[in-house]
Amino acid sequence: MERSPSQSSSSDPEKHNTSGAAGSDRSESPILVDHALEKRVWRKLDFYVLPVVAIFYLLSFLDRTNLGNARVAGLQKDLKMDNKQYSIALTVTYVPYIVAELPSNLLLKTVGPNLMLPTMLALWGIVTTLQGVVKTYSGLLAARFFLGLLEGGVFPGLVLYLSCFYPRQKLQWRISAFFSAASLSGAFSGLLAFGIINMDGIGNKPGWSWIFILEGLFTFLFGLLSFFLLPRTPAHAYFFNDKEKNYVMTKLREDGIEGRDPSIDAFSWREVGQAFTLPQVWLLAVVLFCDGTVLFGLAYFAPSIVQGLGYTASRAQLMTVPPFAVAFVTATISAWISDRYRCRGLILILSSLMCVIGFAMFLGSTKHNVQYGSLFFSIPGTYIVAPTLSTWLANNATPHTRRATAIAIGFILTNSGGILATWLLGSLSAPPRYTKATITLLIFSIVMVIFSGLNWWYLWDQNKKKRAMRATMTRSQEDPKLGDRSAWFEYNL
Repeated sequence: MERSPSQSSSSDPEKHNTSGAAGSDRSESPILVDHALEKRVWRKLDFYVLPVVAIFYLLSFLDRTNLGNARVAGLQKDLKMDNKQYSIALTVTYVPYIVAELPSNLLLKTVGPNLMLPTMLALWGIVTTLQGVVKTYSGLLAARFFLGLLEGGVFPGLVLYLSCFYPRQKLQWRISAFFSAASLSGAFSGLLAFGIINMDGIGNKPGWSWIFILEGLFTFLFGLLSFFLLPRTPAHAYFFNDKEKNYVMTKLREDGIEGRDPSIDAFSWREVGQAFTLPQVWLLAVVLFCDGTVLFGLAYFAPSIVQGLGYTASRAQLMTVPPFAVAFVTATISAWISDRYRCRGLILILSSLMCVIGFAMFLGSTKHNVQYGSLFFSIPGTYIVAPTLSTWLANNATPHTRRATAIAIGFILTNSGGILATWLLGSLSAPPRYTKATITLLIFSIVMVIFSGLNWWYLWDQNKKKRAMRATMTRSQEDPKLGDRSAWFEYNL
């Protein structure tokens, strides 16, 4: 046994100890680490928890965005909708979605993620299935409302859930792994839709109905199964022995994720309010709003954009696959780099620049091959931005209630951007050029670059001030409820 480098740095308060959630002092002795144990516990979490979380988000994104595939397959024509009504149908999803995010995140720990998340999954699977039997526009609106209400807490809940299992510098690769399921779902939904629409006429139902029915049934069944798969906390994990449970909980306390005093992590309205005062939350909230507009615009309208380049409906479904597949690969690689070299801000700036390049190409050229090629910049760019933002936000807020609120604020802004996206590409910008929408998304991508840089500078400046404070005091002199504002809590850059 010996001390690992990460353990040594996190237990040395004179350096960059990240545990600011509780009051301990400089005399705290370092904990020896068994490297075999270190590898084993994270490998177990990656094997037992991460795939379940990834499937949750894949199904969430698939069931929310398959309306775009159904539209190309004839939904809009069969329900006699114009473009404005289609945008309304998308907007109806986001209103309850946004309303549900903060209450859901605050309730997650109390109810238990092992109960709350599977319940939401099973119920929205039922709603997705029912979309396949709607006969009228009003029926579709009702289904989309309840879909948004049930899905609202999923993404912020999954980010919060993983942040309670992994130390901060191990988190982005895991968040990217499950968020990459969204880019995978973009590719997967195109392939599924291509196959499923060939069921047109079976059971006297159009092909777009079967997209909802089959995907919804799978979601419902996986929701039931997941009740037996998700542990409530690391301390309740059925796949850990007592030594492994104690090790993980110790690492989380060292990293400031779990407070040494359990009362600090208890629900508090004061901590809810504290989250609204964090500059790093609002700087990233601007980026999250912009990225939400870009992300959901591409997710919902990629099939329509590709179809506008001259492809048939079925061919357009297939042609959306390659950009999303590239997004899956690039998001995974960038997440590993971000965790390994602790460079969240740099990754965020570079991936935002990819979006700038992509939208500039689409706007500046009338050649279909160039416009299609632009998707290989904009789609991977935004699918790198989203998990990096989510991780950066979760990394730099503690204790639990403050972190839960900060994550919810971020995703409220993300999905507000989703509302804007539905109108930008749905009815305010004419296909196939989508000129107004492309200009807006290009501007938003530039804003993402600027505010990512501002957040990096703010956190760097705060860490500099914290180092000066640590030279003049001991941790025992601090209020243990300072959380991320503790001099001993170093912000991740």
